[in-house]
Amino acid sequence: MTGQGDVPGAATAGPLAEEPPHPYRWAILAGVWLVYFSFGLTTVSMAPLVVHIVRDLEISHAQMGVVLGGWQLVYIATAAPCGTVIDRWGPRVGLLLSAGFIATSAVLRAHAVDFWTLLLAVGVFGIGGPMVSIGAPKLISLWFRGPERGFAMGVYVTGPATGGIVSYSLTNSVLMPWFGQDWRSVLLLLSAVALGCGLLWLALSAHPRARAIERELKAQPKERQLTVFARLLALPSVQVMLVMSVGIFFFNHGLNNWLPELLRQGGMSPAEAGIWAALPTAVGILGALTIPRLAVPERRLAILAALFAAAGLAALLLLTGEGAAMTVGLIAQGIARSSMMTVMVLLLVEIREIGSRYAGAASGLFFSAAEVGGVLGPLTLGAVYDATGAFQPALLLLAAIMAGLVLLLLPLRRRLA
Repeated sequence: MTGQGDVPGAATAGPLAEEPPHPYRWAILAGVWLVYFSFGLTTVSMAPLVVHIVRDLEISHAQMGVVLGGWQLVYIATAAPCGTVIDRWGPRVGLLLSAGFIATSAVLRAHAVDFWTLLLAVGVFGIGGPMVSIGAPKLISLWFRGPERGFAMGVYVTGPATGGIVSYSLTNSVLMPWFGQDWRSVLLLLSAVALGCGLLWLALSAHPRARAIERELKAQPKERQLTVFARLLALPSVQVMLVMSVGIFFFNHGLNNWLPELLRQGGMSPAEAGIWAALPTAVGILGALTIPRLAVPERRLAILAALFAAAGLAALLLLTGEGAAMTVGLIAQGIARSSMMTVMVLLLVEIREIGSRYAGAASGLFFSAAEVGGVLGPLTLGAVYDATGAFQPALLLLAAIMAGLVLLLLPLRRRLA
C-alpha cells in the first residue's frame, strides 16, 4: 500500500525492527489493554449516570451534551503534540501519564458541584486520552508485524469495549445500589481502577526489550514537529481519512454517550437501559477480535464499506425503540463501532510514507480531527433532543452521515492506488 508525498525514512523503525518478533510482545499487549480498559471505563462512566447528574447538578440535557463532549475539545488541542512526544520519547511513559490523567479526571468528576466544575473535570480526561489512543497503535507497530498487527489492534480495542460493558451493565444494577445511589462514590471507585491499571502497565513495560526500544526511539534523528505534520497533511490519502474520522467519531461518541438515555426514553428503567446499552459493546468485542484480522490490504476498503453500512442500518433500526428491530440495531452498532476506527488506523499506519517511525504523529493528526466529531456528536444529539423532545431526528442524521462515509471511500481508493 502506498500514499502520495515523501516522508523520508517513514517505513523504518531502526535495528530492532529487523529482529524476530519478541515473545514479550504479548505482555506488552496485555499492558496496553489494561490502560485502554481504564480509558473505556471512564469514557462511558457518565452515560449511565446522566439522569442522576442532571438532577443533582441541575443542568439541562444540552449542557450535559457539552459535558459529554468536553474532553474531546481538549483532545483536539493535545493529540498532535502528544503524538510527536510519543514518537520522540516512546509510548511507555505516555501510557503511564495517560492512566494518571484518567484517574484524576474521575476524581474531579466525583467532586463537581455545577456545570463548570463538571466540564473542567471531564476536560482533564482530554489530556490523558491522546496518550493511550496514539501510544497504542505506535506500540503495536513496533512490536507486531504482518497479520499479527491487525489481530493485536483488534485485541487492544476490546479493552475500552470491556470497560464500556462494565460501566453500562454494572453502574445502575450493582454499583449505584452498593453505594446507596451515590454517583460520586461510583466515580471514585473508577478512579482507583484507572490508577491500578497504570501501575500494572508500569511494571509490565519495565522489561529490558521495552527499554531498549525506548532508547532507540530517543536516539533517532529528530525533525521539527511542524515539518512532519506538513508532510503528512500533504498526503491526499491522509486528507480524506481525516475527514472520514470526523464522521466515525460523530457516530460513535454521539450514540455511545446517549444510548442509555435513548433506551430509557423508550420505556426502560435505568438498570435495564444500562444492560441493553452494554449489548453493542459485548458484540463489538467479538467483532474486534475477528474483523481487523480479516482486513488485509486487498479487502480493507470493502470491509470499511460494510462497517459504515452496518452503522447506518443500526441508527435506522434504533428508530423503532423496541422489539427485534431494536435488538438487531444494537448488534449492528456493536459490530460497526468496534472495528471502524481500528481498520482506519491500520490503514493509516501501513501507508508506506508513514510506517512505524511516524505512526505517532500521523495518529495524533488523525485523532485530533476525529475528536471534532467526538465533540459534535454528543453535543448535537443533546441539542436535538432539547429542541424536539425526541432522539429520532438525531438517529436519522447519524444514518445520513454513515451513508456519506460510504461515498468517501471512492476518492480514498483512488488516492491509495
